[in-house]
Amino acid sequence: MTGRLAFVLLIGGTSILHAQATTTASRAGDLQIGVGYSIAKPGYGQQTYRGVAAYADFNLRTHLGVEAEFHQIDSQNGDQSYQRTYEAGGRYFYDYRSLAPYIKAMFGIGNFNYPFSQTNLAYTLFAGGIGADYKIGPHLRLRGEYELQRWSGFSNGGLTPQFVTFGVAYHFTEPR
Repeated sequence: MTGRLAFVLLIGGTSILHAQATTTASRAGDLQIGVGYSIAKPGYGQQTYRGVAAYADFNLRTHLGVEAEFHQIDSQNGDQSYQRTYEAGGRYFYDYRSLAPYIKAMFGIGNFNYPFSQTNLAYTLFAGGIGADYKIGPHLRLRGEYELQRWSGFSNGGLTPQFVTFGVAYHFTEPR
């Protein structure tokens, strides 16, 4: 009798356990993909570079996520120099109504095309940034960001480009 009762409770209780697991596992994370316009001080010479950015964020938990980012900035004086960066790293964000401020730490590769295409070299880089996404509806986000990079191995003690980027992203949502 005791064995039958235990069996019935075990079988009947599995549907309750299944219902709890479904609601907590219904969402793996949030993804957004965006593009931006960047204005930069390249850390080389006294000029300002301008260009484009592309980024993708995947938020894993309530305040933690990962980001991948690309920048292409070009000299504005016709000397054919540019900087191109590929970065990935972690970010900490906080959702406050429509605003989501964040900080990030990145690692990647920077490619520098010297003036008049004298040479084109790649360097390891580390970057930190601060910014905010502003939510416009369920799918659209506006972004403002400042990023400071440190390129190691660059002659004369390194290269430290600074970027200001304004962007727009599409936020993919899953039904809850």
